[in-house]
Amino acid sequence: MSASTRTAEAPGTPVPALSIAPVVLPTPGRAVDLRVRVSAPTTGADLPVILLSHGQGFSHHLSSLDGYAPLAQYWAAHGFVVVQPTHLSSRTLDLATGAPDAPMHWRSRAEDMTLILDRFDEIEAAVPGLAGRVDRGRVAVAGHSMGGHTASLLLGARLTDPLDGAEVDLADPRIGAGVLLAAPGRGGDAVTSFVAENYAFLSTTDFSTMTAPALVVAGDKDASEHLAVAGPQWHADPFHLAPGRKALLTLFGAEHGLGGVSGYDVAETTDESPERVSAVQRLTSAYLRTEFYPGDPAWRDACAELTVGPDAVGRVEAKGDGAGTP
Repeated sequence: MSASTRTAEAPGTPVPALSIAPVVLPTPGRAVDLRVRVSAPTTGADLPVILLSHGQGFSHHLSSLDGYAPLAQYWAAHGFVVVQPTHLSSRTLDLATGAPDAPMHWRSRAEDMTLILDRFDEIEAAVPGLAGRVDRGRVAVAGHSMGGHTASLLLGARLTDPLDGAEVDLADPRIGAGVLLAAPGRGGDAVTSFVAENYAFLSTTDFSTMTAPALVVAGDKDASEHLAVAGPQWHADPFHLAPGRKALLTLFGAEHGLGGVSGYDVAETTDESPERVSAVQRLTSAYLRTEFYPGDPAWRDACAELTVGPDAVGRVEAKGDGAGTP
């Protein structure tokens, strides 16, 4: 079977899922109230949670609770409760807040996720049939591109605030695992002068404190030349530079869109590939399943099927002991 025709559907039958949006969390002190989308299977109990942070890009609605349907829908149909906020950096808001962390609102993005966990009672109550079915002891964070940066901060990465020189720690201990999709890598001499001048917070990213388990997903054709001078390997930095249990999935032929994870048939996907998106869906879901339920063979089986042999969609590396190792 060729790579172009290979299916990556997970074993078993996906269950029906519902999606509710917007769930509005009144948020005094924030430029606008926090709005989220919640997607969840209609059946099942003790459901783990994935907080999904959107990226940026030139499309309006992908950078909001209306983006990333290929991931959110798949994860919900395979047993996860997925919560997607619209961060203040979203083009749908078009805010000129004057906030210290604008325009990317790097600090507010992470704080959105902490707020969601703080107020999960309200979220459960807003979704018909969800109350009492969530396992709040199993929470993951996932993010693509700028959302990957947000996820890395919540998992323990740190940076230096470019305004006051203080070290910033936004880690949330309630988050037990993460998935970083085409996330930014290290700062310093790895980033472009444009980044250093306009997005200085990316210049000081420190992964040495990111101890939480994580799957890092990177495309081997994702040079991101507007951000980094280090080439596609820059997006693998969260794996190589962070301690603890980590896995790295390098997708062959993938560019920044990883086949189209941010939305269906979107113009900004330069490497559109339904097969690649299917593989990302399967492998990320399997990783989190095994991370949350040690002994579950989902990650091992998905790696064996999709990353081994002449039709492999990519390769997997791992470090540390435990569920993250295929």
